[in-house]
Amino acid sequence: MTETRPTDAAQPSASDLAHRARRLADDRGARVLIGIVGAPGAGKSTLAEELVAELGERAALVPMDGFHYSQHVLGLLGRADRKGAPDTFDAEGLAALLARIRTAIGPVYAPTFDRSIEEPIAAGTVVPAGADIVVVEGNYLLLDDGPWASLRELLDEVWFIRIPQDERMRRLVERHMRFGRTREAAEAWVDDVDEPNARLIEASAGRADVTLQL
Repeated sequence: MTETRPTDAAQPSASDLAHRARRLADDRGARVLIGIVGAPGAGKSTLAEELVAELGERAALVPMDGFHYSQHVLGLLGRADRKGAPDTFDAEGLAALLARIRTAIGPVYAPTFDRSIEEPIAAGTVVPAGADIVVVEGNYLLLDDGPWASLRELLDEVWFIRIPQDERMRRLVERHMRFGRTREAAEAWVDDVDEPNARLIEASAGRADVTLQL
């Protein structure tokens, strides 16, 4: 994998990013995996969905959130009160799936995450055999320790996205409220859980190929 220095691009459009993804796949002449990373509330999911829609049949989306441990398992592990931290995901499972996607000649099914029930959904999406661009979005794709460390080498390119801090935290509070928390509980979760995770994610940004300031 060729390493490049991260660069800043202000307000890139989905069309701009799709052009970059197509060029990468065409240059490699093989399936490529592109990671989209950012802190909670930065807009990873929205950007990834827009990119895949722009790319059409060439692309598929694999969300890291599909590898959340279930509420049952989090309870058994005593980690339900910090869901979203690195050790509340099956990082080894994600690595195994990405390795399989890279070499598969047929369709590959991947889990997704349903926020309305706060649970992962097995085989919630599919990477078709004809998709030569796979977009992988998630918080911890650039971590360099523990079970996460192997992920970077499985991705051809990683884009790190940032938005202004106030806007990101506003989005997080509204998201938590939308899924049932009171404002007080949402703000407490953001302060106690989301922001420590955000600092960890930000510390990994130097391993990205490109930094996008949205």
